[in-house]
Amino acid sequence: MPLKWTRRLIASEAYESAAVFDVNNDGHPDIVSGAFWYEGPGFKTRHVIGGVDRYDEYYDDFSTIAMDISGNGRLDFVTGGWWGGTLRWRENTGLGGDWPTHVIAETGNIETTRAWDVDSDGELEIVPNTPGGPLVVYKRKPALEQGGAVSFVAYSLFGGPQGHGLGFGDINGDGRGDFVLQNGWFEAPSEGDVFAGEWKWHPEFDLGGDASVPILVVDVNGDGLSDLIVGRSHGYGLDWWEQGRDTQGGRTWTRHPIDPFNSEYHDLIWVDIDGDGENELVTGKRYHAHPNEQDPGGDDDIGIYYFKWTGESFAKQVITYGPLGVGAGCGIHFAVADLRGTGRLDIVAPGKDGLHVFFNDGM
Repeated sequence: MPLKWTRRLIASEAYESAAVFDVNNDGHPDIVSGAFWYEGPGFKTRHVIGGVDRYDEYYDDFSTIAMDISGNGRLDFVTGGWWGGTLRWRENTGLGGDWPTHVIAETGNIETTRAWDVDSDGELEIVPNTPGGPLVVYKRKPALEQGGAVSFVAYSLFGGPQGHGLGFGDINGDGRGDFVLQNGWFEAPSEGDVFAGEWKWHPEFDLGGDASVPILVVDVNGDGLSDLIVGRSHGYGLDWWEQGRDTQGGRTWTRHPIDPFNSEYHDLIWVDIDGDGENELVTGKRYHAHPNEQDPGGDDDIGIYYFKWTGESFAKQVITYGPLGVGAGCGIHFAVADLRGTGRLDIVAPGKDGLHVFFNDGM
């Protein structure tokens, strides 16, 4: 039986990224998106974070990654965008007013950014998808090591161009995370410091020039091999690529369509949305991923969905769908979290069509 949802418009803003974290340390999750944060548990009180540069239909704010970067016990966040050409973090001082902005690195155009524990030390590293640039991992150095200042160490794993699309996960089952690009994957060093060793390139597939961020690395069919789930960010299509073996034991990849009929699947989350102990694929349309309906399907109806693995294929469940004002999209960096303490995961969906919450009311 499909889940039931209650929809609520939080703000008529056009920021495309959002996150959920406790901004003021009051024990309630808050929603952070663009220039504002919305105080939980009601999300009706809006607080200013500070201005975000705008370019045409876009704000230069393509991720909201929560981390206590300053080490003051309050969660800050990492962002960046296409036009500013910088990876940045905004500091939650707890004092009110605008959050100071700090540049981590001059990166060039950023499609969006994600965070993974690349070296398995329990701390997240920051990895921007810079299509025309190199693959670089940014690791935070604790403030105490810098006499009170915060800094990041940059580890360049590949000189580029990186291409559109980025994922991270254990492809070969050796217990170490590998990086996935649109046209192959980088195998992590088998031992020692992953940032000191050589990352081996495997050009085994072509996911397309507009692959999603993230490309998910998950064992879809439970055969013990990691598969890939990838959306078309600027065209029609959502697929999973099954990892297999040929008669000589070589690795093979077989593409299986999930949804070829909808477009602009830019962000994907693999999570147990219905509470049955098995993960589902949660995703949807990034409304007007390119301006003026330049993408195939750019002006189609918008929707958010979850796809449930049946043992043979994915079954699509619609959370919302329809024209602008009826359906809703999920931007470039959406969030899933229990906003009300119900034990069920809700969806926070930013986008050019507004900031929405879909409360999960169960079955």
